[in-house]
Amino acid sequence: MPLAALLAQGRGPASFTVAETGRGYGSLQAAVDAIGDREGTVIIASGNWNECAVQDAGVVHFRAAEPGKALLGGKACEGKAALVLRGRGASVEGLVFADLAVDDGNGAGIRLEQGPLRVSQSWFRDSQQGIMTTNGVDSELVVDKSTFTRLGTCENSAGCAHSIYAGDYGRVTVTRSRFEQGTGGHYLKSRAARIVVEECSFDDANGHGTNYLIDLPNGGSGAIRGNWFVQGRDKDNWSAMIAIGAEGARYTSDGLVIADNDARLVPNLARSPAFVADWTGDSLVFGDNTLGPNVRRFERR
Repeated sequence: MPLAALLAQGRGPASFTVAETGRGYGSLQAAVDAIGDREGTVIIASGNWNECAVQDAGVVHFRAAEPGKALLGGKACEGKAALVLRGRGASVEGLVFADLAVDDGNGAGIRLEQGPLRVSQSWFRDSQQGIMTTNGVDSELVVDKSTFTRLGTCENSAGCAHSIYAGDYGRVTVTRSRFEQGTGGHYLKSRAARIVVEECSFDDANGHGTNYLIDLPNGGSGAIRGNWFVQGRDKDNWSAMIAIGAEGARYTSDGLVIADNDARLVPNLARSPAFVADWTGDSLVFGDNTLGPNVRRFERR
């Protein structure tokens, strides 16, 4: 039921409302638990909520009442994330995730442990990690029209955290999204068999201690197309913008399309990174890419 209809019937506003029933709850976890094994939508009112939730069942859609005005910040369930998702599926729309940090360095806005997830129009900022998945070779992560700001670290016991880290999660698709001002690790790291990254911007101009803009450590097919890349000055590893197979090729990269991208360095930077560095030896498909001064097209490693 639309939020306006709920308000007209005198059944809102509440901090967390299950749209299908119109019932409001005092905590995000209570609203998720009310959906249980069914499919339902939790509408999150505008405000800065020190709340987190674990989804163990069902299909839950998390939606901001007003996009960009509902923030989940500062509280991580199970020492993991603001949202820990392991039901049959989930979606997130219009939320802000901020200020997530945990002892092992992997504090995230979203920890995806099971099921497909679609994220849209959301902002992840000022945390150790934006989105992190476990393994799930038959599932899919889709991110569209979202922003990742001041994320990543390599300072903790669990190794590096990233703006997005996808394990062996079947398919990862990231479109029309922005990555900026990274604070360590990679901007997008995916171990999935298939990867699609289209119409995104990776702006490392104000990054600090960052590594690759896209890292496919175990290979993978798909497409990296129509993106904008800028490499900044403050890098732990500036040798490449896109890395393929650096940790051993689990999946073939034959046919991986890299086309219609624009890649350059910040002004007056004297170095010569590879746009793409490849450890696999597979048959990559290069289309037209616009490369700025000193950016080398390709390097076999």
